[in-house]
Amino acid sequence: MPPVDVYSALANPVRRKLLEGLIGGARAAGDLAGEFSLSRPAVSEHLSVLRKAGLVREEPRGRHRYYHLQPEPLAEVGAWLHPFERYWRARMGALSDVLDEISMTSDSKDDSP
Repeated sequence: MPPVDVYSALANPVRRKLLEGLIGGARAAGDLAGEFSLSRPAVSEHLSVLRKAGLVREEPRGRHRYYHLQPEPLAEVGAWLHPFERYWRARMGALSDVLDEISMTSDSKDDSP
């Protein structure tokens, strides 16, 4: 089975939601599927993509399959996003300054007789 690019796997919102569902620990595929308005086979296909990308590990337990989060590949994504985080932090700081200025202007108008 060929590997899947981590970025391609994360491009789909269903797969991102599945990963979020695994943050608290391993969960059965049926349990995860119950959170979506998709068929179980569709959710299973999304889990397969995540597995091929190395983002989840599958553990068979009897008739059930449990999925575990494998966060290591996300470190590459975090490293790639880091410069953008600094950009957005600066932009949010500038927005905060503008909002503070608007608030002070509004407050001084409210205090006038």
